[in-house]
Amino acid sequence: MSRNYRVIIIGGGPAGLSAGLYTSRAKLHTLLIERGAMGGQIVNAEQIENYPGFSKGISGFELGQFMYQQATSYGLETLIAEVTSLKLQNKNKIVDTTEGSFTADAVILAAGSQRRKLGLPNEDRFIGKGVSFCATCDAPFFQNKAVAVVGGGDVALTEALALSKFASSVKLIHRRNQLRASKVLQERALVEGKIDILWNTIVREIEGKNAVKQLKLKQLKTDKIFTLEVAGIFIAIGLKPNTQFLKGILPLDEAGYIITNDVMETSIPSIFAAGDIRHNSARQAITAAGDGATAALSAEKFLNRI
Repeated sequence: MSRNYRVIIIGGGPAGLSAGLYTSRAKLHTLLIERGAMGGQIVNAEQIENYPGFSKGISGFELGQFMYQQATSYGLETLIAEVTSLKLQNKNKIVDTTEGSFTADAVILAAGSQRRKLGLPNEDRFIGKGVSFCATCDAPFFQNKAVAVVGGGDVALTEALALSKFASSVKLIHRRNQLRASKVLQERALVEGKIDILWNTIVREIEGKNAVKQLKLKQLKTDKIFTLEVAGIFIAIGLKPNTQFLKGILPLDEAGYIITNDVMETSIPSIFAAGDIRHNSARQAITAAGDGATAALSAEKFLNRI
């Protein structure tokens, strides 16, 4: 493995893999760095029904593998490592990782985002012991058990529907009086007998000894505090961008997302951003893939100029 590249891509989701496909086909020596599974967040999706070309749907894991195989078939190099910092040194970009440092003429940031936590005292202690962020990963552990899902968007309803195949009951806890999810998902959830929605409700505490046993909830309209016995709680309250390593390097919006123009350029000409990590992303696999292709084409134009 080389230490010097024309392009380094940080993140192996649809945006990063699409960028890698384009830069590799353009014969730009490219390294893609991913800290987890190739495919990114989509590998956790049980079924993706809105990606063109798959009329019967496809699992997130399969789609991620297809993207990975296609990109690497053109010579894309990949590395599993955590990126710890990005430094600018004259014209070089230095990417520090847990597997060493690499340099590039251009960098495409496609590190995506991660699930937000509730911020409760016992939340971290119970991760893997009843607290989960992935129904596709953990639903089988809750066969014939009562569980809760927190959230009201597409991810929350997708989680609830996946859990309904295993759990005895699913309580969907939502702080508002209407859902934000797509109408298709709402219709499916509302007719699923195992799913019951607790409107205008928040989680105050996660309780248990060695594993989650119950939740302390608050009904916002009445201020009533009550408990709900569950074996698991699945948290789906939104995302936060993986931009911790970029503070002081690039301007970020108030939520921490990277600001780009319409061709994925950041304020630094040699650095581009694509997918969920950028401001105003639609957070869909297909738009992330489009962002990645656009970022790669922009990077190619930049490299041709220099």
